[in-house]
Amino acid sequence: MILFANFLIAAGRVIHIAMTIYIWIVIVRAVLTWVRVPSLYPLAVILYNLTEPVLKPFRRFVPPYRMGGIDLSPFIVILLIIFIDSFLVKSLTLYARQLLIKHALSF
Repeated sequence: MILFANFLIAAGRVIHIAMTIYIWIVIVRAVLTWVRVPSLYPLAVILYNLTEPVLKPFRRFVPPYRMGGIDLSPFIVILLIIFIDSFLVKSLTLYARQLLIKHALSF
C-alpha cells in the first residue's frame, strides 16, 4: 500500500507540473497572437500546434467575433486547467495520504 500511495503522490506532482507548463504555453501563445515578431514564427507554429486542439472546441461556444474580436478561449482553458489541477491533484494527494495513515495505524 505504501508503494501505491507514493505512486499516487508522485503522479499528482507530475500532473501538476504538466498542467502548469501547459498553462504557460497557452499564455505565451496568447501573447504571441497580440505581437507579431517574425523571428519567433517557428515558436509560434509549435505553440499553435500544441494549443489549437484544446482551444478550438471552446471557440465554437465563445467565438471571437461575438466578443468584439477578443478570443476568450485561452482564458477559459486556463480556468479549466486550474480547476482540473486543483480537483485531480488534491484528490490524488488526499487519497494517498489516507492510505498512508491507514497503513501507519495498522502497525
